[in-house]
Amino acid sequence: MASIYALKGRFQDLLRPLVRRLHAAGATANQVTVAAALVSLAVAALVYWGAPARPWLFALLPLWMFARMALNAIDGMLAREFGQQSRLGAYLNELCDVVSDSALYLSLLALAGLHAAPLLAFALLAALTEYAGVLGLMVGAPRRYDGPMGKSDRAFVIGALGLLLALGWISAWPVEIVLVLASMLCAWTVVRRVRAGLRHDAAPGAVSVRQGERE
Repeated sequence: MASIYALKGRFQDLLRPLVRRLHAAGATANQVTVAAALVSLAVAALVYWGAPARPWLFALLPLWMFARMALNAIDGMLAREFGQQSRLGAYLNELCDVVSDSALYLSLLALAGLHAAPLLAFALLAALTEYAGVLGLMVGAPRRYDGPMGKSDRAFVIGALGLLLALGWISAWPVEIVLVLASMLCAWTVVRRVRAGLRHDAAPGAVSVRQGERE
């Protein structure tokens, strides 16, 4: 099923010159992973506490979501292409991503009139999609990155909502509708990843476990 993840290869090609420069400067994959997580928490806090008085701060979400996708690709490329893969890196990848994603999603609670339930459900189901992907390793299958609502797809949804909110084009109720639909797609993504892991096939969504493999 279609997912923004399919564009990963082309995106990496664009980033490769920057990755080489970062490696030459002494940057490591784990440093990039941790830095991205810390900035994600800072952005989430700024939006949550600042956006009620300054709605334009919602624009930080699309800007940072795009930058974070680039950093996610960069740390993986540093790990794979410059021999920086490690077990610690694998843990950092998964844990930092879930914490960062949850914080950025929940920053939308700053929106006046937004009911918490749809957003909390989305954040929970988003975490479950990543858990379902990792669980494949426990049954001898590869880490799964199947869509339709993988990490990159969720970043696009939240980024788009942030942009529309910053422009004042939508209010709380359209956001809730989008979150409900996105939650349903997350649930379907969990089902697809579990099924694919049980089949243990070599479909395009299958990726071997390596530090830095990202959505």
